[in-house]
Amino acid sequence: MSETVYEGMFLLSSQKLHSNWDRAAEIVHSILDRFGCEIVLSRPWEERRLAYPIKKQRRGMYYLVYFKAPPEAISKIEHECNINDAILRQLILKLHPKLVEGIMAQAQAYIGGDEYRFEGVEEAESEEEAAEVAEEETPEGETVEEEA
Repeated sequence: MSETVYEGMFLLSSQKLHSNWDRAAEIVHSILDRFGCEIVLSRPWEERRLAYPIKKQRRGMYYLVYFKAPPEAISKIEHECNINDAILRQLILKLHPKLVEGIMAQAQAYIGGDEYRFEGVEEAESEEEAAEVAEEETPEGETVEEEA
């Protein structure tokens, strides 16, 4: 039985968890551990106002987890999430084996730094170079406003 790598995005109730990220991680990790998953990487994504109420909640906490699990465990995890009051929604995606290394490297880079880093994208050496790149990427007729 081979284990596959999955990406799970969990939307948790801010109201029930009182915006406590440690409690959110504890809930998600306990569900995954219960079904024999190996957590590869996990982190809080963001807390925000929802576009529409979900289960009468207006704010939610997004939590991202990469984990290894046997394929038959996914339906059990989804069922457990559906009956948990703190979890509003979940989305679990199977990662293609060829993409696992790149996605994990990007996620690891994000955790280690302040902003998301993409492979193959170099930082601009100066503000002028950054402005040139922005001009090239902006469709004709649109303007880019600079922040003061």
